[in-house]
Amino acid sequence: MNQHFLQSSAWEKFQQSLGRKVFHNRGEGWEYFAILEYGTGNSRLYCPFGPTATNEKNLQLALKDLADLGKKLGVTFLRVGPIKPTFSKVLSDEHWKKATYVHLQPEHTHVIDLQQPEEEIIASMAQPVRNCYRNYHKKGVTVHQSQNPDDIKYFLELIHEVAKRTGMSPHPDSYFHKQAGSLLPSKDASFWYATYDNKVIATALFFDSKTTRIYAHAAANSAPEYRKLNAGTALLTEAIIDAKHRQMEKVDLYGIAPENAPKNHPWAGFTKFKRSFGGEDIHSGSTWELPLKPLQYWLYRAYQTIRK
Repeated sequence: MNQHFLQSSAWEKFQQSLGRKVFHNRGEGWEYFAILEYGTGNSRLYCPFGPTATNEKNLQLALKDLADLGKKLGVTFLRVGPIKPTFSKVLSDEHWKKATYVHLQPEHTHVIDLQQPEEEIIASMAQPVRNCYRNYHKKGVTVHQSQNPDDIKYFLELIHEVAKRTGMSPHPDSYFHKQAGSLLPSKDASFWYATYDNKVIATALFFDSKTTRIYAHAAANSAPEYRKLNAGTALLTEAIIDAKHRQMEKVDLYGIAPENAPKNHPWAGFTKFKRSFGGEDIHSGSTWELPLKPLQYWLYRAYQTIRK
């Protein structure tokens, strides 16, 4: 089965390093990894980008097993997904509810097919991207790849700058240190950074499986003298070509705005950036929830809806 990285043993190991209680079960044609989480007045089992199932019948078996586990643990509700759209009817028929009030994982992503000649991959990129890839070294930019967890410090320096400038709220530094320490030594992730005059000006952390490289986290220096160098573009292009050389099947650039999103959508800028590398938009599906304690669940859902 072709499971998502967030359903992998590598992600399970990382979650355990955070001190979280996790559960993993499988049967013929299905498998899931779930995290026990606690929120305001509730508890839940969360199965990110899962369960994985070969067909609708096997998905039903996975969902039943997950529900049995949830009842045994006494959780308020179950949360799964995004689940691919073809499975929506199964979830609806089993009385699962679309979680329209929360967006934990992107429902829309952008994927580059690596099962084509390298020349075609590059040719499908926008001209400014191709020009950057061919000429960035002439401007004095160097792209590096690392498996050293200590190098995550370069990303943290830049993400703090981004947070200060934009008002975003990134994960705590400890989260990224744990992620790097858990995933980089085992090569379940790769860290990339670009330098100019020995200064790190762009960074990215990718999750890596045998088939897929995921563009998970990125941050760059926005000062005008560095921004014009397009180091983030050079870095991402090198990571895409490297994934091709490693015989991966695709690069997942992760979250983007929906196809018909307005120009003022908060993700419009990086959506345009990601689409400039070629590839196609993919609808990952929706997140679904199953109340096991209906009163507590609907009170929690109403509270979250009002907050937003």
